[in-house]
Amino acid sequence: MFLEPHFKGQRSGWIEVICGSMFSGKTEELIRRLKRSKIANQRVEIFKPGIDKRYGEEKVVSHDANYILSTPIDHSSRLLQLSEGVDVVGVDEAQFFDEDLPENCQRLALRGIRVIVAGLDMDFRGLPFGPMPNLLAVAEYITKVHAICPHCGNLATHSYRLVQEEATILLGEKDRYEPRCRTCYHMGNILDLRLRGVEGG
Repeated sequence: MFLEPHFKGQRSGWIEVICGSMFSGKTEELIRRLKRSKIANQRVEIFKPGIDKRYGEEKVVSHDANYILSTPIDHSSRLLQLSEGVDVVGVDEAQFFDEDLPENCQRLALRGIRVIVAGLDMDFRGLPFGPMPNLLAVAEYITKVHAICPHCGNLATHSYRLVQEEATILLGEKDRYEPRCRTCYHMGNILDLRLRGVEGG
C-alpha cells in the first residue's frame, strides 16, 4: 500500500502515477489517496478528461461504484489555471489527455503540489497509451496495479477488447473489455486473426 512520504523544511511537490489494465483498481486507488488527503485537511482538486462521460460529467467513479466529485477539462493546461491554492491535484483517465500533460504535471509539482495521476499504461493493442509513458518517466512514485485474468486466474496486465473496433479510444466497460494476462491476451489476438481469416497470426 502506498504511504505518503514526509519531508521537512521546504514544501516539496511530486508526481505519483497509478497505472495498469482496465478493472485493475486504478481509480479506486486514486480515490483512496485523495480521500486521505481530505482527511488531512489538505485542499484537493480532481480532474478528468471531458471526453469521459460514462458515469456523468462531474464524477470520477471506480468500477466498484466509489466516486469523488471532479472537474472535466478538455486540455491539460487547464490544470494550471484551476489549481491555485491547492495542495493535491488528482487526474483520472490520464491516457485520454493531450501530450502536454506530463509537462503540466511537472509545473504543478514545481509549485509544491502533490500530483496523483491514474491511467491505462497500454491500449487494447498492448502499446503505450497517450501521454502515459512520459508521465511514468518523470514521476517520483509509480504504482502498477493488476486485475485478475478471468481465463486462468493469473495477474492481468492487458486490456483485451471484446468488440471488433479499430479506434484507439473506445470508451466502454465489461461489455467491451476484459483484463487478461500476457499469455491469454496474445492467445485471444491469434484467435481473432484466425476468425477474420488473416494468415500468420
